[in-house]
Amino acid sequence: MERRSFIKRSLAVGGAALLARPASAFGAGEPAAQEPTHTPALAFTGARFPESFLWGTATAAHQVEGAWKDDGKGESIWDRWGHSPGRIAGGANADTACDQYHRFKDDIEIMKRLNLKSYRFSVSWPRVLPTGTGAVNAKGLDYYSRLTDALLEAGIRPFCTIYHWDLPQALEEKGGWPNRDLAGHFADYAALLAKHLGDRITVWAPFNMPETFTYYGYGNGRFPPGRANTDDYLRALHTVALAQGLAYRSIKAASSKATVGSAYGMEPAFPRTQSDADREAARRFHELHNTLFLNATLTGRYPDVFAGPIPYEAMGFRSGDEAVLKCPLDWVGVHYYLRLAIAAATEPPKPRGGGQTPDPMSQFHIGLFNEGPKNDAGWEMWPQGLSYLVTQVSKLTGNLPIEITETGSVFADGPGADGAVHDKRRIAFYRDHLAELARAIQAGVNVRSYHAWSLLDNFEWNDGYTRRFGLTWVDFASQERKIKDSGLWYGRVAAANRVDV
Repeated sequence: MERRSFIKRSLAVGGAALLARPASAFGAGEPAAQEPTHTPALAFTGARFPESFLWGTATAAHQVEGAWKDDGKGESIWDRWGHSPGRIAGGANADTACDQYHRFKDDIEIMKRLNLKSYRFSVSWPRVLPTGTGAVNAKGLDYYSRLTDALLEAGIRPFCTIYHWDLPQALEEKGGWPNRDLAGHFADYAALLAKHLGDRITVWAPFNMPETFTYYGYGNGRFPPGRANTDDYLRALHTVALAQGLAYRSIKAASSKATVGSAYGMEPAFPRTQSDADREAARRFHELHNTLFLNATLTGRYPDVFAGPIPYEAMGFRSGDEAVLKCPLDWVGVHYYLRLAIAAATEPPKPRGGGQTPDPMSQFHIGLFNEGPKNDAGWEMWPQGLSYLVTQVSKLTGNLPIEITETGSVFADGPGADGAVHDKRRIAFYRDHLAELARAIQAGVNVRSYHAWSLLDNFEWNDGYTRRFGLTWVDFASQERKIKDSGLWYGRVAAANRVDV
């Protein structure tokens, strides 16, 4: 994910939160209220998973495909961003990335070696529709058809994320996501994919982490297109929520086999102290960052998460939009990386405006916890958060099937003197998180899959190639792949369908 680069520069993890400023980290001497209490994950071993459980990995087109202008592909906003000096760590870009466009068969062989049964990938919108609308690039569409066929031949379920942040640059120049017309364009794009691939792909996620790309692209400008305007963000938020509903309908109309959900980034949010103000701030953060888009889809309404009235006018909300927003999801996707400590803001709200004006409406501060061990990005690893999140999502959705669409961690381990990658900390990360997931499943939560982030070390957005999340080590100069010890361990887990291996 993400997961991922945007956390590094802001404690607004996942990006949907509208922040006044980040707070400091909080340690073990100041426990947050409302945390789950149960046996530590390390004491919960031998966890079995259901016979039908699907073990998988996840990637995103811009992060792994490369071939940024091959075979008629158009320019995306991330292509433009990566070619602009000073945007990406080390001056990197994703022109080649992991070259999966040319090497997907090799990567499927890795998946087979790891006993995987599900692969969550995304389609590059400008590879299929170079300007976002109009004539189809047949070679681009054929690539995803060949990828799908190769996955099915290998006994791996193709799980398609339609949009993982790489908007065609031509559509950004027409206003980007704040332009309400994009909802219809996106629905047309989704229908095109479902028409051509829906006979083989049955699991569709219109969006990856809508809370992130809307806020980071238009609210604070840390991601392309680099705008920092609250009203642009609010319009983008509403356009994307409309696009989810329209895409749901267009996919279903194009493919009778389709099941549709979406992939949401979520962080458990606990109040910094026991005060009423911090509790209320934590509630607002949770409903804005974790469940705003999900609630809009389930109910046709936005939750009351703002310090003032819901800004319908600024969003561009129209009569009848409630019916467009609401649609009966078939499943829900959950990403999890870390937990957050939330405190109420102390300064008064500020007017909305352009530039770098902080948003006035959510009014909370975000901090990280320091109680558990940390990964190489400095994030606390707290496996209990995964069982906690899926339990909360299950209650909200009436126990809809849940797909764990991403979890993972940053560790820099590379090949040792023996040529192997001995990443013991990543194994411990996955063991503890999978034990927690098994606990939730045994308690009745309907989780049907787990996708590790990521199959490969890859291009991590603004962090370039400085963050390694992969089960497979990649030499980005030679494109050599080397399965890490964690990948081999994960493959044994997938084969045994239990975590004590």
